[in-house]
Amino acid sequence: MPNIPIALQVYSVREDARADPRGVLERVASWGFDGVEFAGFYGHPAETVRAWLDEFGLRCPSTHTGLDQLDDEHFDETVAYHQVIGCDTILVPWLPEETRNSLDACKRTAERFQTLLEKLRPLGMRTGFHVHGPDVLPLEPPAGDGRSPWDLFAELTPDDFILEYDTANGMDGGTDPVATIRKHPGRSILLHLKEYGDGTHTLTGHDGHGKAAIGEGDVDWAGVFKAAEEVGGTAWYVVEQEGHPTLPAMDAAKRCVDNLKGLLGR
Repeated sequence: MPNIPIALQVYSVREDARADPRGVLERVASWGFDGVEFAGFYGHPAETVRAWLDEFGLRCPSTHTGLDQLDDEHFDETVAYHQVIGCDTILVPWLPEETRNSLDACKRTAERFQTLLEKLRPLGMRTGFHVHGPDVLPLEPPAGDGRSPWDLFAELTPDDFILEYDTANGMDGGTDPVATIRKHPGRSILLHLKEYGDGTHTLTGHDGHGKAAIGEGDVDWAGVFKAAEEVGGTAWYVVEQEGHPTLPAMDAAKRCVDNLKGLLGR
């Protein structure tokens, strides 16, 4: 079994990170995480963030960065920040409905993604998109032809455009994680691991979405790992936790990585 490194999406512990980012990174490293995926930097300079990462032996394989921070006005500043912290992958975490609610809208958004990728490639950087439930819903006529925004982005972007699938978000939209990873070979370079349900029954809507610790819900983790390793091209697993019903955020994050290592046999 490949020893795919594990990162924590810092959004999982965002209030703790806002109050004490250095302390959070220290604890995350002590639990055995190999890196972190930031979703904002809480106003701290890139040099400070890089010093913390180096101090605790953490890498930053990717960030969640709004598309507006990659427009012409902010592009150079955003790239420079990422270069300082040693991060080569800038992922768009979310899109407004009007940019993905029709075939034409998806085509325009895919063109924007491709333009962005072409700007980043010469810098040794890359980009991609993080899935949410609505992104995997079919676009029915007259808006579309039954393909989902996720499938359209896969078809309309180059192979080096990353499709960051999220197990719980995908299930929330009605897709099977294993089948979806296998449907787009080599595109799951970064794969979000998030639990869905509570392990006793399949939940609908947002009940239980991301709340259980990894390994304590309904996700077919063995199938996910096999798909990621065999066809996904996965270079990083990224743990995300969206509010455990009883545990504080930091404790829930630790429980996730402890359970995940058990599932992976580490």
